[in-house]
Amino acid sequence: MLTWAVGMLSGLAFLGYGIAPPAADWGLMINENRAGLLVQPWAVKDLTVALVNTGNHVVSNISFHLNEGEVLGLVGESGSGKTTLSSALLGYARHGAKIIQGTIALDGQDILSLDDHALRQIRGYKISHVAQDPGTALNPALTIGQHLLELLEVHQSRLSSSERNHKVAKILDEVGLPQDDVFLKRYPHQLSGGQQQRILLALAFLLQPRLIVLDEPTTALDVTTQTLVLNIIRKLCREYNVAAIYVSHDLTVVKDIADRVIVLYSGQIAEDAALSQLFETPKHPYTQGLLNAIPDVSIRKYLSPIEGHAPSPNDRPTGCAFAARCTFASELCHQQQPKLTLLSQGVDPHFVACHHWDEMGVINFQELDPHLIELKTDQQALLKVEHINAWYGQQQALFDVSFQIQRGECLALVGESGSGKTTLSRVIAGLNENAEGQVILADEVLSLQGQKRQLTQRHKLQYIFQNPYKALNPAHTIGQTLTKVVQHFFATSQQETQQKVVQVLQQVSLPPQVQELYPRDLSGGERQRVAIARALLCQPDVLICDEITSALDVSVQASILKLLQQLQKQGVTLLFVTHNLGVVRAIADRVAVLKNGHLVEYGETDQVLSHPQHGYTKTLLTHAPSLFKTTAQRICA
Repeated sequence: MLTWAVGMLSGLAFLGYGIAPPAADWGLMINENRAGLLVQPWAVKDLTVALVNTGNHVVSNISFHLNEGEVLGLVGESGSGKTTLSSALLGYARHGAKIIQGTIALDGQDILSLDDHALRQIRGYKISHVAQDPGTALNPALTIGQHLLELLEVHQSRLSSSERNHKVAKILDEVGLPQDDVFLKRYPHQLSGGQQQRILLALAFLLQPRLIVLDEPTTALDVTTQTLVLNIIRKLCREYNVAAIYVSHDLTVVKDIADRVIVLYSGQIAEDAALSQLFETPKHPYTQGLLNAIPDVSIRKYLSPIEGHAPSPNDRPTGCAFAARCTFASELCHQQQPKLTLLSQGVDPHFVACHHWDEMGVINFQELDPHLIELKTDQQALLKVEHINAWYGQQQALFDVSFQIQRGECLALVGESGSGKTTLSRVIAGLNENAEGQVILADEVLSLQGQKRQLTQRHKLQYIFQNPYKALNPAHTIGQTLTKVVQHFFATSQQETQQKVVQVLQQVSLPPQVQELYPRDLSGGERQRVAIARALLCQPDVLICDEITSALDVSVQASILKLLQQLQKQGVTLLFVTHNLGVVRAIADRVAVLKNGHLVEYGETDQVLSHPQHGYTKTLLTHAPSLFKTTAQRICA
């Protein structure tokens, strides 16, 4: 009987590929490049997925190919079609959609022509998938050893027991995990997030498939664990000649792993280029917009979010889908959809779908002058954290942590997973009762137990959680959620309450009509703005932001960061918890670095990030992805 784990791996596994000219011959193709002759076993031509009810396309006319051992980066905002495309490459379409056109060649065989049984034999064996959330992808009822051995039993039943054990030990060694019986008998919940993700990599590479699709596998990981996972992927793809597609919204991570990149927008290829071409000479305004929106650890640059939203499949215009958001748009763009055009041939062909690609200049990042960032060092501290110790059960998690934040300042709290960042922020918010020390807000000592704090104290210090979907009541409209906050903290009339709600929505750049919608009707960025609006209704002095941009598209992230900077100018003080050092460089005035519950470095942002003193801070910076690090630097890291 197939277990849940094998069902997940073989039934939901994804297919992946690379890039090919739209009109290229496909099948078993040979392409000469710098490495010599490379077999191209994966080829996709004119792949189109449409909604069943309306017939509108979700992704349209996708064509590309991929070499053995090559990694293709697939990037774009939420709604661009990344997940739909990844699923379709497996011959799978989500409920309400269907594949209506196209061919997908696996070693010359069109997998879309296979029946369900044949597809199940391929999934998990020749095609593997690495999910974004290993906690939900692994069966909590199976040990690590059972996960790995059952996969071999299903797809390689002829192997003897000793041969299976040998293959399991070998793949665990290659992903940097123990091979002893104690580890194999552990369950997924007994592993860290990084270990769980490496187990998914072990499962994906165990059968040495022809292709692997990786769906945002490092989004929730800290920078050092992220580097480890990326290095493992890169090494195993080359060692086993496995082609891979790396799906992500973070171009700095894609720069660390991919050989080529496809930029998707509104279900179509906007740009398709080799890695160096895409980052050095992007030719589509959307690609340039994504690069301008990325915060970077190396420099404090101006963040420019792309205004507006990508159109839904049921609301796409006649002409260029990006025209409404593009500063280069002309009448032609609104009337005629641009075709994917080959700009350069040879070893690294470059394709772009834009009427005005020849007007795209070299991208120039606008670096902010650090001398213009003034710290109000003469002000009295608004929030003081003194000698905080905290425990989880019998295990101490924080050790004598102290720092101060001035009014209108942003302090970033950084460190690896398990360093104590969230524990410390929850202690400050009164959400962790097993703690000692003092939290002083505007000269008032706050109880470490939130329920014992006075109402006026509670609304002055607000917590914004990482996942806004879980933090918002799905049964309440946005208007109901925000109205209840006003009614709880303030004695206002119905008209005054409505005015406060409309004003705060305007403050976070959301229209009043959002009040009629439910959380499920909003994008991730819109939900996060609602969570910020809910906190702002309390008129807080301090906002604690716990990884609030980690799962957002780079453009949405840039807009959220600009909003927080505006709030700072209005006097709001920020404690920003994050593992993204690029975000720290963009928004923080000071940085506090935590390691194993100890505060190891604390100071002004540019001083800490440009001239770190502690070895641990230097390690974090070495592993932080950056648009301005060379290939040699990222591989050595």
